[in-house]
Amino acid sequence: MNICIIGGTGFVGTHLINKLVMLGHSVKVITRHPERHRHLLTLPSVKLISIDFFGNKILERQLDGYDVVINLAGILNPQGVNTFEKAHVEVTRRVAEAARSVETPRLLHMSALNADENGPSEYLRTKGKAQKLVLATEGLQATSFAPSVILGPGDSFFNMFASLLSLLPVFPLTSAATRFAPVYVGDVVDAFINSIHKPETYGKNYELCGPEVYTLKELVQYTAKQTGSKSIIVPLNRFFSSPLVTIMNLIPGSPITRDNFNSMKQDSICQDNQAVEVLDLSLHSLDSVVPLYLAGGDFAGQMDELRRKAGR
Repeated sequence: MNICIIGGTGFVGTHLINKLVMLGHSVKVITRHPERHRHLLTLPSVKLISIDFFGNKILERQLDGYDVVINLAGILNPQGVNTFEKAHVEVTRRVAEAARSVETPRLLHMSALNADENGPSEYLRTKGKAQKLVLATEGLQATSFAPSVILGPGDSFFNMFASLLSLLPVFPLTSAATRFAPVYVGDVVDAFINSIHKPETYGKNYELCGPEVYTLKELVQYTAKQTGSKSIIVPLNRFFSSPLVTIMNLIPGSPITRDNFNSMKQDSICQDNQAVEVLDLSLHSLDSVVPLYLAGGDFAGQMDELRRKAGR
């Protein structure tokens, strides 16, 4: 198939593109900065392009003739004009309108667990609006996916905590009791791909979680164990967490923002496991994946192997 991916140069997109190429599909990636992601061009049948996303009919011309559109566009922290509203809602609306206009109805959309127009954070509220928008657009065969935190080589969760633990002898941990069900990026990729030819998934949103539930404290302790960190982890309740987040927000590149903190007021765990059966998923545990890359796993080597297989 010919597949167009919006925002496909990030963590999930890189894994998804590799798998699609391995399966023999042709992939076009629309990104703001193609020059930063030339490594993807070493994969056969991949094109990177940059366009004026909101220009008149430009996106329509790029989607015309494609079989599937996948929208992975999203941000965790807004910067300047790149707000949550623009990155999540306006981009999603533009993609949905363009896909419908050129009769490329199959649209796969990346949402987030707990996405809700009335959610506790701007991130979750805009993700909720985008999810509702895409599933309600007439003329589309849309499916939405709402994962918990995603793990795997190159992730920004376990790798971030590993870096912080290596720097701080004492690690104050906010929202320590919040629960997560980390899901392997390969399982998320399989959910997207396996849904493509399943009409029963049209108009549905699927929660994606791993097989185990952990508190944030347990996940950070797990990271420390895997990396051999001796950092002392100090869990903070919400009363003490809030002023710490305020202080951290004053630091450029803060690992947690006020909006991130607000998102973690809710547990990130699935309310149902429909995705496993409907999307034919075999979920990976933490122990089967995380030690392979936190303990010095060769991510570049894994990518080379994927490219080698794709070129067969």
